[in-house]
Amino acid sequence: MSDPVWRKSSRSGSGAGGGQDCVEIAFLAGGRGIRDSKAPDAGHLVISPDDFAQLIYRVKRGDLNI
Repeated sequence: MSDPVWRKSSRSGSGAGGGQDCVEIAFLAGGRGIRDSKAPDAGHLVISPDDFAQLIYRVKRGDLNI
């Protein structure tokens, strides 16, 4: 299996020091991977495609206060 392709949102903004403050996602065999773009070697969370879709839906709807 090849290495996952991690990507950032096109809406990610600049953070302190000119870095990007966001998470990255990747399509993995076991689901969707989510990791901190500032610490990519710190590991990642894997959630099911259905849970990922629900997360995106709730973020866009403003349910999570983030």
